[in-house]
Amino acid sequence: MDAKLIPAGLCLVLFLLFAVPVTKGIINLGNGAGMAVTALLTAIFLLWGRFTAFLGKSWARPLGRIFLSALGVVTAVSLVLAVVISVFMLRAVSDPPKDENTTVVVLGCKVKDGRPSLMLGRRLEAAYTYLSEHESVCAVVSGGQGKDESISEAQCMRDWLVGQGIAPERIFMEDKSVNTEENLRFSKKIIAENGLPERVTLITDGFHQLRADMIAEKQGMSTYNVSGKTPWYLLPTYWVREWFGVLHYKLCG
Repeated sequence: MDAKLIPAGLCLVLFLLFAVPVTKGIINLGNGAGMAVTALLTAIFLLWGRFTAFLGKSWARPLGRIFLSALGVVTAVSLVLAVVISVFMLRAVSDPPKDENTTVVVLGCKVKDGRPSLMLGRRLEAAYTYLSEHESVCAVVSGGQGKDESISEAQCMRDWLVGQGIAPERIFMEDKSVNTEENLRFSKKIIAENGLPERVTLITDGFHQLRADMIAEKQGMSTYNVSGKTPWYLLPTYWVREWFGVLHYKLCG
């Protein structure tokens, strides 16, 4: 077997993994970038001889050397950033509370036909498990109503948790927010108004915990983390998207 077929095959598998969410109607910067890069790498490995010949001819020209050098720097910096951000993302995935002096904040996600989407359902499962094991802890469910949602994300989350047996008086709704920054800012206000513990336990997907922590820290909130389990076939897409999200927040947030 031609040795270059192995990396080409691996890149093709990665391409298909990034493409799977598209069949679910999920198209974002994560799978767009993932498909573009893995498709390019697949082509490079399959056409390795032509690719190396092209590099040789380009390097022989002054402008070619400048272009390839710049491309190499950009690629190296991008790889370093991806690795560094991923390390911090992994560290933020799990940091459970040390005691029950905390308030759970469940960050909203898509509601479909009045029911939790797959990802929101995983967050709610994590919230239910934690709240069931720590009966003195209250929760703020945070998320407004999108144009294509029949009810607010907060209402959907409250209904689901109550339906699973969590006492209604333990759940506070924040149903006006449209993004993570508002999720946290509005939830902080509800926590203060109701005299709940200020130390927050954020429940969201693991890939989202780092950026949520960064936003919370900017608002003066101290956080723990409990993560929902992201479906495996969605994780690469959202993990890569989060690279861009973290970088954008660091530069512009």
